Amino acid sequence: MLSRTADNLYWIARFIERAETNARLLEVGARNAMLPDTAGGNRNEWESVLMASGTKQAFDAKYGQAVERNVETHLFFDQDNPSSVASCLSGARENGRIVRTALTTQVWEALNTAHSELADLARTERSQLSTTDLIDWTLRTCSLIRGAGLATQLRNDGYDFTNIGHYLERADSTARILDVKYYVLLPDVAFVGSGLDNYQWRTVLRAMNATRAFHWVYGGEVNATKIVDFLVLNRQAPRSLINAADGVQSHLDRLAKNYGKRTDAQDRADALVGKLDTATTERIFDEGLHEFLRGVIRDVNALGQSVHENYLSGDAR
Repeated sequence: MLSRTADNLYWIARFIERAETNARLLEVGARNAMLPDTAGGNRNEWESVLMASGTKQAFDAKYGQAVERNVETHLFFDQDNPSSVASCLSGARENGRIVRTALTTQVWEALNTAHSELADLARTERSQLSTTDLIDWTLRTCSLIRGAGLATQLRNDGYDFTNIGHYLERADSTARILDVKYYVLLPDVAFVGSGLDNYQWRTVLRAMNATRAFHWVYGGEVNATKIVDFLVLNRQAPRSLINAADGVQSHLDRLAKNYGKRTDAQDRADALVGKLDTATTERIFDEGLHEFLRGVIRDVNALGQSVHENYLSGDAR
């Protein structure tokens, strides 16, 4: 497969997953913002979403105040934000257009439908669009595009590059959504482990549509330790960090077997899986959840760069 074709397929998957991540970040912010203010006006739910997304500096320069409507516009409609839902879906369709012959009709139609519906949303009066409407539309649309690919694309090297993009972006997104909890302020240190603290943790589960699955696995009390174990270390959880790392490793190994050559990318994937395999919730909290997640994000970025250099740049030896 030509490296440029592989690159386009890889980025279609990353853009779709990134669009979904923005919708899930919006849901976390919206749910936390519904809580009564127990801290005398010290609220930062929407700032926490921007911090976790890594776009707060760009947001501040353009919008200033982090209120719901501004954050919603920034994360959903703003074409100046390369990570917004609109930018990501436009990017996915453009990459699809370039490699149209590598996509099935169903995948291309799903991308085109998303593009058309997004244009309709952009023309709709904002007062008629709730945050929930935008979140639900994004999650449904991304699922349709991904499902079309899973149901109809050949299981060849293009499928591997698509899934490498998907799993890399999913690892990054899960880490960022979990990290929202670090940035949300509690009124006082005494609130750690309180009902408010646990509600904020449960919000993360709900935003990932993982509440029922979590209860199937753990049951009983919902607390930070169980949620971190589920979303970081549990291979049964489809959005867990270790599940995503396993996915990248598996598809990179398939490429190594098919091409008859291992690269630095396989070694980095093995190292990430090994890091998560040996981690425990106790060690994660001892290190600091925020610090651990930032480390994972750095590892994922380095792995993505290695994939680019070895397979997608056109310069691979």
